[in-house]
Amino acid sequence: QVQLVESGGGLVQTGGSLRLSCAASGRTISSIPMMSWFRQAPGKEREFVAASRWSGGSTYYADSVKGRFTISRDNAQNTVNLQMNSLEPEDTAVYYCACKQSAFYYSRPETYDYWGQGTQVTVSS
Repeated sequence: QVQLVESGGGLVQTGGSLRLSCAASGRTISSIPMMSWFRQAPGKEREFVAASRWSGGSTYYADSVKGRFTISRDNAQNTVNLQMNSLEPEDTAVYYCACKQSAFYYSRPETYDYWGQGTQVTVSS
């Protein structure tokens, strides 16, 4: 069993930055093949944002955030972080951390085993 708790959300102006953190408990993140971030805006489906694969250290991003967001693992803190720069109003959503045992289909939310409760990110124009 893995518990995930997100933090770091808030209100920021367009062009600003936020750093989200996902604290994992129950297992060390080095034993979790895939850890990812998703987001869900009001009235929209949950969408993939970024993923970190433990094996090989690969990272993956949605086209809409590529070049602006960076996902990283902090083994010492047992956290997965999402650095978000150049934020836009379209980035406004609840951001969720998720993880799974499989290292495939990283962008498909239905394949994930564990989810956090989410943290709100609001970008004002």
